[in-house]
Amino acid sequence: MIKNFLPDQHVKSIFEITPESLKEKGIKGIITDLDNTLVEWDRPLATPKLVSWFENMKKSNIAVTIVSNNKELRVKAFSDPLNIPYIYEARKPLRRAFYRALQQMGLEKQETVVIGDQLLTDVLGGNRGGFHTILVVPVAKTDGLITKFNRQVERRILNWFRKKGMIHWEE
Repeated sequence: MIKNFLPDQHVKSIFEITPESLKEKGIKGIITDLDNTLVEWDRPLATPKLVSWFENMKKSNIAVTIVSNNKELRVKAFSDPLNIPYIYEARKPLRRAFYRALQQMGLEKQETVVIGDQLLTDVLGGNRGGFHTILVVPVAKTDGLITKFNRQVERRILNWFRKKGMIHWEE
């Protein structure tokens, strides 16, 4: 059970994930979290650098779907200007939204990665669904109340993995 919290990969930023590195693994699609994965939880729109990252994925024929536990208003306001499909109120770590995203993209789970900043929602949900999971360092140092609690639990889990020699990156 505890291994469901262990990501397959860890990166400091979404920008370390390139179309080339994904294609080497046979990846054709990305299911990504929004808040603190792509932008700060209180930033309403994508940064120019992030817009360029999305465009690069699109040019490389890598589909992207945003899957967020946030409300429709927040996710729609961010996704619509970028013309990126999204699923809101996803209830991660439940798997249903991940499978909906797969269906929307017309892909298989072995062709898709799940990217997020939280072990308890993104990584757990992605791993339980059988996806390749990538944990990113949160973009912002601040969080909402529920996420603050999650981060405390995550630190304990990460420390356990570190002590067991299962992870080798710094926080």
